[in-house]
Amino acid sequence: MSKLDELIAEFCPDGVPYKTLGELGYFYGGLSGKSKEDFANGNAKFITYMNVFTNLAIDTDISDLVRIGENEKQNTVQYGDILFTGSSETPDECGMSSVLTEVSDEKFYLNSFCFGFRLKDNNLLLPDFSKYLFRSQNIRKQIKRTANGVTRFNVSKKKMEQVVIPLPPLPVQQEIVRILDNFTELTAELTAELTARRKQYEYYRDLLLTFGNNPDIKWMTLGEIGPVCMCKRIMKAETSPVADVPFFKIGTFGKEPDAFISQEKYDEYRKAFSFPKKGDILISAAGTIGRTVIYDGKPAYYQDSNIVWIDNDESKVLNKYLYYCYAMKPWSISTGGTIARLYNDNISKAKIPVPPLEEQERIVAILDRFDALCNDLTSGIPAEIEARQKQYEYYRDRLLSFKEVTA
Repeated sequence: MSKLDELIAEFCPDGVPYKTLGELGYFYGGLSGKSKEDFANGNAKFITYMNVFTNLAIDTDISDLVRIGENEKQNTVQYGDILFTGSSETPDECGMSSVLTEVSDEKFYLNSFCFGFRLKDNNLLLPDFSKYLFRSQNIRKQIKRTANGVTRFNVSKKKMEQVVIPLPPLPVQQEIVRILDNFTELTAELTAELTARRKQYEYYRDLLLTFGNNPDIKWMTLGEIGPVCMCKRIMKAETSPVADVPFFKIGTFGKEPDAFISQEKYDEYRKAFSFPKKGDILISAAGTIGRTVIYDGKPAYYQDSNIVWIDNDESKVLNKYLYYCYAMKPWSISTGGTIARLYNDNISKAKIPVPPLEEQERIVAILDRFDALCNDLTSGIPAEIEARQKQYEYYRDRLLSFKEVTA
């Protein structure tokens, strides 16, 4: 019998109580009434959306600052608070959680796109236990059901009050934290190694794509290499949750699709309008701007002006060479509107160095080897990280599934 089994047998042999968040505490909002200038000359640390989204525990080594007046009333984040992202491009990424697990004398403020949850009794959950609990599959399923929207999804705090969580005894929580911390430490070591490899890759990529005054290099605009293309617009009414052909919106670009179109509509639009060729490099023009995906030629449809590509001639410029040039982000992004965007004109005017075809092939061969080492999920460090992550998630969800005590 493991130590955890012994603790469960001793402290909760008949199960553990389950309570709703509404019974256990209350939600509070992030910063309010702030202007752009308040973030340009700040005097207090604030927790960003990405800090919450990315980390199980809040990274308190914070350089992001906001101006807070001496008598200004704003919510501050306290030790043990569970923080949530308020919205995202997909329901699966809504309500991602992070926990303030460090005691500090500093005041931390929360950005306006997130919200916090505070327990009425801080002795019910260990902060380090909460960081795992709220990312577990059972709780994530409940949180995702609180999100609603069309192009962007928002979490309902009212519905979040109905999320039900288990409350195991503290000794059980401590042992689960010890086990899961060991998993995450192993993954962190591999991730650190991968980060070092990726920095090495970026160094050599930049070196290989920097040609100085080499007379054999021709500088060309992307517009000279080929026209910017996009698929025919698909209306929401033409999509469905289940059909024949995946439809990728900007929120699912490079991920799993959540919308589909009929085979008939796909065949009709592909024949009549612009469509990428196998190997073309698709570019996101909104959201995460500049994300690239190599089109694999399988049946799929892409959202009109949000996902674009250059229709280039590979006898002059290789698709894969463009792929590596795009990683350097050669274009300027328009930020004057309500949202940042990569317009076709920005892409067309962007300049890249174009060496002879043989040199392009040499550069691509070298960078492909680096890319596989850093990003291939079937081999090397990424494959090991993927395996460790799946192992961690499996044990996390098993360890955080408790029998409910009966009255």
